Amino acid sequence: MNIGIYIYDNAEVLDFSGPYEVFSVANRFLEEKHNLFFISEKEEVIKARGEYKVLSDFTIETHPKLDVLIV
Repeated sequence: MNIGIYIYDNAEVLDFSGPYEVFSVANRFLEEKHNLFFISEKEEVIKARGEYKVLSDFTIETHPKLDVLIV
């Protein structure tokens, strides 16, 4: 299952790191693993709240087929 998490400037860190952590922990117990990745509008460093810097894995134009998108 492909799970994309959309990240954007000034986002709360917990809004994207919390879901990522939930699914990554679930992967420890699943036979078929979730494929988790971050998606952003452009291929550039995203500055979340507190100047926390994150680099997405894909852009909205380059991401793989999604089963779930978390915004």
